[in-house]
Amino acid sequence: MFSIRSREIARRVVRAALALVLSAAATAGAAEELTIRIEEGVASALPIAVVPFATVGDAETPLDIAAIVRADLARSGQFATMPPEGMPSQPATFSAINFKDWRVLGMENLVIGKLLRAPEGGYVVEFRVVDVYKGKQLMGYRVPTTAANLRLTAHHVSDLVYERLLGERGAFSTRIAYITVEKKAPGTSLYRLQIADADGYDPHTILESTQPLMSPTWAPDGSRLAYVSFEDRNSAIWLQDLRTGERKKIIAGEGINSAPAFAPDGQRLAVTLSRDGNPEIYLYHLGNGNLRRLTNHPAIDTEANWAPDGRSIVFTSDRGGGPQIYRVDVDGGKAERVTFNMGNYNARARHSPDGRRLAVVHGDKGGYHIAVVDLASNDFQVLTNARLDESPSFAPNGSMIIYATMGPGGTELAATSTDGRLKQRLATQRGEVREPAWGPFRD
Repeated sequence: MFSIRSREIARRVVRAALALVLSAAATAGAAEELTIRIEEGVASALPIAVVPFATVGDAETPLDIAAIVRADLARSGQFATMPPEGMPSQPATFSAINFKDWRVLGMENLVIGKLLRAPEGGYVVEFRVVDVYKGKQLMGYRVPTTAANLRLTAHHVSDLVYERLLGERGAFSTRIAYITVEKKAPGTSLYRLQIADADGYDPHTILESTQPLMSPTWAPDGSRLAYVSFEDRNSAIWLQDLRTGERKKIIAGEGINSAPAFAPDGQRLAVTLSRDGNPEIYLYHLGNGNLRRLTNHPAIDTEANWAPDGRSIVFTSDRGGGPQIYRVDVDGGKAERVTFNMGNYNARARHSPDGRRLAVVHGDKGGYHIAVVDLASNDFQVLTNARLDESPSFAPNGSMIIYATMGPGGTELAATSTDGRLKQRLATQRGEVREPAWGPFRD
């Protein structure tokens, strides 16, 4: 029998599968996939074997669920995964496991499973997590799914394994948004706003334009994106529903209209506008269109980001003579500087999901790197070392940061663990990739 640890987690799988169908139907078309290359790993990673899943009857499918789970766990940096060719056997049931063989190889945990046809149509993914040294099952599920959602289901299997073994929620079934830029005729480029699974698979183009696209930001429930478009020859902020495909221009006019950031309640945006002469932070209410100015200073204030509790905002300002991070309550008041003793350049701050840290772009010795600031102690750690790293964005579980970096062919996406020990590159086959934003959990 399967020991169901949490029925709510299983319900999340089904709800997320439905959400994927709805959002995929609204996208404009497929685009280049991202290829992930792990450059630095974690020496203390937990040994695990994800055994190829058995198929029962006519449940054959071209999708290798175990391979997806194996790749997810490997790129988290927390697991050392065994390749199938090194496995002493490939059991699909608990009774078929020869624990002695796996213990000799130093394997601590196994993931085994089956793919079955569901009587009512579709599939059932059955899997177990097994502690090799204790010789007992830690977790088991039977998850109904469809052919269209097998990959998403595989990511949810990874999430469940990650959570059971590490004690925190996995983020493999989340999505990322980013901008690609492909140079066409001399002096012209094609810009695409795209979303993809967190592993770079299944990218879809949301919008394509010959004018610049910038600053995608996710609504807290993952149903909408706000972004900046120059399609009217001037910056404007647009809102797009990912389920219906409907898009709406919400803020426009002369001057700067940029840097949207959703509030945790999903009802407001913090934006940068220069309609009163100087770039300032404003709050825009999506329900009634009300606009309220939050900062008022001769300096440039931009790149707002909300604290997870919705009570304050951090932003970039040069009011102290160079770009630094400041914080202001959303109810108003005096802005206070956040970054001290971190050099002359710190910009584009993004809160960690728990609100305890900021990821920032830190300028040092002619280069720009991703750093993390502890808000309680003001201690900071530089995580990256390329010449030009920018646009950090936390995974919703706080374990990784995705960002843009300079590669051989221009800017590309990269990711680092929040302790800097794991580094990855995510590259497309064409064009540059910019301004990544990691989406929320799919609840």
